[in-house]
Amino acid sequence: MARIWAVLCVMGMALSTAMAKDTPFQVVTWPETGTPVVRLTFMKFKQMTNGVGQEKGYVTDVMAENLSDKPIGSLSLSLYVFDKSKARIGDGDIRLTSVPAGQTVKFEVTVYVAGTPASLTVEAKSPRANLISITVNSVPQGADLKVDGKAVGTTPKIIEVGVGKHMLDFSKDGFNAGRFPLEMGPRDTSGGSVSYELGTSAHDTIELRDGSVLSGDLISITGMEVQIRIGGATQTYDRNQIKRILLTTRDPVQ
Repeated sequence: MARIWAVLCVMGMALSTAMAKDTPFQVVTWPETGTPVVRLTFMKFKQMTNGVGQEKGYVTDVMAENLSDKPIGSLSLSLYVFDKSKARIGDGDIRLTSVPAGQTVKFEVTVYVAGTPASLTVEAKSPRANLISITVNSVPQGADLKVDGKAVGTTPKIIEVGVGKHMLDFSKDGFNAGRFPLEMGPRDTSGGSVSYELGTSAHDTIELRDGSVLSGDLISITGMEVQIRIGGATQTYDRNQIKRILLTTRDPVQ
């Protein structure tokens, strides 16, 4: 009888250990009020070997169950992690796409936190929450700026971009146009800056006394007039109209 009791004790301990191992870290239903849409089951956080500065990296397995009678086309949620004192120590992102009604998907979430996770919450991510603001400048300033092909003004300029790859286009009269590839990661924060130095002047520059600036190819200068080719057409100016001439460096004709 003692042997049977010992076997039962061992079996009970093994079962308890297995159940404890599979016990979720936390189960969250979103939204907290109204009709529930998704149930998120977070398993225990596992610390990774690498971190960022003083922050430690953790990974957790997550199961997301679509509780509604409609498929989830796209849903972005913000994940906030707290320690035992309820102080927020980190955050992350959850993105669900194409989850059929009543179905469950599994995935991993990685967070970097300044402490030990004790609890978490999720909130809907607003469209603007995905945007990161940075300051874009150029040398010299005053260049026309395009972001992903869309004109946004002149440098210096504060722009907002989402996570992913983008292309910045710079152009300024008298200088070579340039392109700068920009990539923003999910952990990038607002407040950064980018500076792009435009290439050497592609054309000669003529500054007139009325404040206007011409960019073209200087043809000739005499005692009374200046000729410059602009856009394929030759234009002549009285010397008294000219304030300053800046000549670009050209390679000698072979």
